[in-house]
Amino acid sequence: MFGYAMVSPFDVLGIDVDADDDEIRRAYRERVKEVHPDQGGSLEEFQLVRRAYGTLQRGDRNGDGSADPATVDLRDDDDGVHTTRVEFLDYEVVDDYGWSLSDPELFEKAAAADLADTDYGRLLVEPTETLLEAAEGRGFTWPFSCRGGACANCAVYLAEGELSQPANTILPDELAERGFRLSCNGYPATDRLQIVFNLKGLPELDDLMLPPGPFRRAHSD
Repeated sequence: MFGYAMVSPFDVLGIDVDADDDEIRRAYRERVKEVHPDQGGSLEEFQLVRRAYGTLQRGDRNGDGSADPATVDLRDDDDGVHTTRVEFLDYEVVDDYGWSLSDPELFEKAAAADLADTDYGRLLVEPTETLLEAAEGRGFTWPFSCRGGACANCAVYLAEGELSQPANTILPDELAERGFRLSCNGYPATDRLQIVFNLKGLPELDDLMLPPGPFRRAHSD
């Protein structure tokens, strides 16, 4: 696609070097839809788009002494897309405690509470895994049903970071703009995520749900 010339993050996303954060985010969402593996794209190109977005979202743009992202050649990244660290929280806990999804201290409150490991914790997602695959591979039973992006049973709320959303998902743009994504076909695009899962209690998602899939919340005695 890009030949042998230097490939900068801006080249991959098709934006100018002076693009602002909103322009970068919009360009990423368009590009990731085009190259998403669930839409027939290649994993190599998908990872390149993820790497470009992650590069521009990290400290590279914050004047911390990092290399100018316009001079970064993504082809030189021998490690490919890095493992993503995910901090997760069950929405039932949020509801039980009377917390809000929009609370900037939500995860600090969760960390300070005495919660079960299944309700709040951390996991690692490898570059080739969707968020749901990673959770299942680490022994968690998060809700899902169709696995094909045709329902919102597996939906999560993004408190921090970015998760890909392929084209033609059931989530309308308005919910995507508010931070909702599907974990069944969503690949992390940033090195760190904070997500709230098990959103079946949210009224805005009611019409997008299918009958419950194989999910059972674990309760501690």
